[in-house]
Amino acid sequence: MKDLEFSFELIAQDEKARVGRISTHRGMVDTPAFMPVGTLGTVKGIFTDDLLSTGSQIILGNTYHLMIRPGTEVLDLFGGLHNYMNWQKPILTDSGGFQIMSLAKLNKIDVDIGAVFSSHLDGKKFVLSPEKSIQIQKSINSDIMMVLDECPALTNDKEKLIKAIDISSNWARRCKIEFGKNKKKGLFGIVQGGLDKNLRLDSLEKLIKIDFDGYAMGGLAVGETQAEMFNILNSVVDYMPKNKPRYLMGVGTPSDMLGAVKSGIDMFDCVIPTRSGRTGLAFTWEGKLNLRNAKYQKDKSPLDKDVTLCGLNTYSKSYLNHLIKSNEILASMLISIHNVNFYQQFMVEIRRSIKEGNFDNFYNNYIKKF
Repeated sequence: MKDLEFSFELIAQDEKARVGRISTHRGMVDTPAFMPVGTLGTVKGIFTDDLLSTGSQIILGNTYHLMIRPGTEVLDLFGGLHNYMNWQKPILTDSGGFQIMSLAKLNKIDVDIGAVFSSHLDGKKFVLSPEKSIQIQKSINSDIMMVLDECPALTNDKEKLIKAIDISSNWARRCKIEFGKNKKKGLFGIVQGGLDKNLRLDSLEKLIKIDFDGYAMGGLAVGETQAEMFNILNSVVDYMPKNKPRYLMGVGTPSDMLGAVKSGIDMFDCVIPTRSGRTGLAFTWEGKLNLRNAKYQKDKSPLDKDVTLCGLNTYSKSYLNHLIKSNEILASMLISIHNVNFYQQFMVEIRRSIKEGNFDNFYNNYIKKF
């Protein structure tokens, strides 16, 4: 396994929906894949052994946040994030580009330099350049790195979108140079262009010329409707290289992922399973359940009688309702691990339906029900 190079194999296809396998020297990732989000080096409220038990094969970390704390000096001391957090399977890291948008009040873009940030923790100034982003990701020892990009907030301003594409394309080139030649790692480009098909295709074309190991759709799930998101995916994904992974960043709900798979997307990440777990919202094959609701106060049934992981099938909805009302940490932990497990089961069923040539039935049944 240690000698494996980064690669992607397309295994099966049902219309646009695809099953594939990413190979890394740290393990395989079956696609379509969902990556639990471990922004700060932890998937909130879940032990890594339990995360493994859900079938999670890869997680996501964040360059910006890990740069600030614990910092590259500590990460280098441990040889990267894998040893630091006790997770030996693949890690993908976001480049910090999303924080350029989400923390816009704390940074200023310099096209030649990068993003000049004031730390959200203590106000300390630092520069996140394309080169620095890759250097930090190397300290994290990521198995899949992302280029630094400018991810604009939702807008119809064509000039802003064109400027963001130009900046992102330039930074992508610089990231590729800094990344160098490392066949064990993957470097993904990020397509921008808002909800404009032509701008998206222009961004994609520029990235394909640079040549990356995978291609991500950025700048979505930032306030547009689901229909708008699917429309842009259906307009652009067919033009992405077929022999490389396609990643939709920051998405999403089960129906988001299902629709994106239908468009040909292979990879997803989102905080929804754990964030929802912390607010008492559970994802099940019966739909979303708000366990804060009084109707669960005397409900003896578990969230899923077949899920033995962490003894989840031994806890009643009544007990979970009680824990939530009592503001007990255990509620967040149990519902979060349940949600991540459901998301991974969901991906297993999606992959199975594609292999069996039955994806449309699975899609239609789920959408009709929920």
